Amino acid sequence: MAKPSVLFVCLGNICRSPMAEGAMRVAAERAGLTIEIDSAGTGGWHVGNPPDPRAIATARAEGVDISDLRARQVSADDFTRFTRIFALDAQNLADLHRIAPGDATAELGLLLDIVPGREGEAVADPYYGADDGFEVTWRDVRAAADALIARLTV
Repeated sequence: MAKPSVLFVCLGNICRSPMAEGAMRVAAERAGLTIEIDSAGTGGWHVGNPPDPRAIATARAEGVDISDLRARQVSADDFTRFTRIFALDAQNLADLHRIAPGDATAELGLLLDIVPGREGEAVADPYYGADDGFEVTWRDVRAAADALIARLTV
């Protein structure tokens, strides 16, 4: 069985997916698991930029530093490099299915589908809202990270 590797994908890779990456890194470390973890966006507008300052501040308040992350766009290689690719909403999942190359091996899914009772839900995009939206997003990605770690440690 291949070593687990996880990619989190949202639209611009500056809010939700870097927060998910940070939450997963901490959850994996706490569980003593070695997992390749990354994040990307389906769009390329923010490539090379750090996460939104509000995302950084929210993660930092939870003891997680995501300030060194830089936005990147999903590449064809990601579909064979990672074992699981999680979209943070249905539109990004549809986009991933659309751009996946024919030799894709990664399992694609919606992130909150792994959280009991949250199946089919999107992680709310806090970008255009108030700062407290980032706290809601953090709770969602933290719950998903914990659920994923529970699955990987069974």
